[in-house]
Parts: sequence; structure tokens; C-alpha cells
Amino acid sequence: MKRGFTIFWIIYMLFFAIPFPMLLYYNIKSETDILELKDQSPWVALSLLGVSIIIWIILLMGYFKRWFLQIFISKKNIEHIKNKGVRREAKILSAVKTSSLNAKYNTYELELSFKNLADSEIIQKITVNDAKPHERRFEVDKKTGVLLDRDMKHKPYFIIATSDVSINILRTILILLTWLALLAGVIWYYIYSYKLESHGMGWRFIGFGHPLIVCALVLLFYKFISRLVFRKLLGDPDDMTLIKFKGIKTWAKVIRVSQTGTYINEQPMIRFDLEYTDNHKQLHRESLKKIVDLLNLDSTKQEQVGIFYLPDNPKQIAFASDLNEI
Repeated sequence: MKRGFTIFWIIYMLFFAIPFPMLLYYNIKSETDILELKDQSPWVALSLLGVSIIIWIILLMGYFKRWFLQIFISKKNIEHIKNKGVRREAKILSAVKTSSLNAKYNTYELELSFKNLADSEIIQKITVNDAKPHERRFEVDKKTGVLLDRDMKHKPYFIIATSDVSINILRTILILLTWLALLAGVIWYYIYSYKLESHGMGWRFIGFGHPLIVCALVLLFYKFISRLVFRKLLGDPDDMTLIKFKGIKTWAKVIRVSQTGTYINEQPMIRFDLEYTDNHKQLHRESLKKIVDLLNLDSTKQEQVGIFYLPDNPKQIAFASDLNEI
């Protein structure tokens, strides 16, 4: 259900990023626009062309790293963790089989409980492929070894100790071909636009409303807004993961609870002013913001809440309950 909802929103956002600007542009464009091309400044047009190319390069290189290079970065990091990772024993709290009946491997979504790098107990979900189902390794209440990345610089940050790392060649090739198809599509559209709209006057047809610019800007906007908004409202996922795996758990006294006036999906964002003591007996007062379900407003009346803080930066904190969802 969650996966289907995510796919729906991806398609929905892509529609407004690519087809919608094109439909608007080509339906609004008229013959008078062609007659006015000779009055357009070639230097402005070339500047806009350069800006559009730069934005598409930023986008395409970002997709290339995220889709293709990340496969090899993850493989390298897994090998690093297997050689130098910190070993912990994890208890399986839940195990849900997610693979189909005819799948090559049994796939499970596990919920594990183990100590992090600071010896604080954490709960972490992970998806694993079980190549040896006859050993019945991934059952509730059983224990399994995990290895943690002591540096916490690249994903994944931890692995099952018995994991084997390999690259799915077919899937990797398909990802590369998808990226090359996207690259070819962008290049083709530049050529197509020039042949269709230049009318012997070069790139003068390019304006701020042209899809070559609008589509690129919308995609870039999606990329940055997803980072800025979620970091502003919900916290940086990388920072939260760092706190989870390197942080020390403690109890914080709730000094004050107040509304921020911000609502996400009609759920209020609440500000918690907290007071807690770190492992050096230093008292700290910090605040955290959290989206609270309207049906769970009683949680704002707690006198104490569990938090994690970084030992080398005790002011960087997160709710323990939020970290369980990462």
C-alpha cells in the first residue's frame, strides 16, 4: 500500500514537471511569437540556453550518482563493514515475509533490537534475502549478528554479519540503460526544439517559459524542496541516522509544550522544550519539533520523554520514538 502510494505521487509530480509544461507551452504558442523572433536578443537566448544546459547537467549527474554509482559505493562500503565493522548481537522482534511464492529467495522485513556504537539499545528495520531458508535463521526471538559501520559516512550503515555482497549485473545494466535513455531524450529534445522552432534565427526562440528551462527548473525544485522542507520540518534523515547509531539514550524532562502554528496533513507540529543531562553531568536545554497525531495528543502531557544525543555534540538530539521509524 505504501509503495503504491509512493509510486502514485512520483507519477503525479512527474506529470507537472514534464508533460504539463509542454502542453501549456505548445498550446499557448502562436504564429505572432514566430514573427517576433527577430526582435529577441541572441545573447539573452544563448544565456538562457547555457542556464538550461547547466541545470540538466546537474540533474543528470545527480541521477547518475544516485541510480548507478551508488550501487558500487554501497558494495564498497559493505565490504568495508565486513572487514572493519563493529559486531553486535541483534534480537529479532518481528519477521514478515514479503517475497512471492515463486521468488528465487525468501525476502523478510525484520525488526531488530541491538546496541548501537554507544551501547544504547535501538530498534532497526532491515530487509534481507534468505538464501538458506532451511536454516530458519530469521524467526521471531532468534538472534543474529550485525556489523555496524563505525565511520557512518556512506550507506548502508549496518549489515547482517552473514551477508554476501554481489552486484546484480542485469539490474545494473537496466539502470544504466534507463539513465542513457534519459540523457538521449534530453539531447533529442534540444535538437527537436531547434529544428521545430528556430525558423533560421538560431536559439532566439528560447525564453523563460520554454520546456527546456521550465522542466529542468521544476525537477531541480523537487530535488531541493524535498531536502529543505523535510530537513526543516522533520530533520535531516542523515543526521537522524547518525544520532541513532552513535547517540546515547537518556530521559529528558519536558519543560514546556507549545504549538508552532504549522500543520502537516492537518496534523499539528508541536514544540517540546526539554531539559536533560549528558554523560559528563552537563545540563542542557534544547527544543525539538514533532508532528503529533490528533489522536495521540495525550503524548504531549508526558513529564519525561526518551531522547538520543550525540556524545561529541550533546545539543544534537532526537526523540527515541522518531528514531525507531528510520
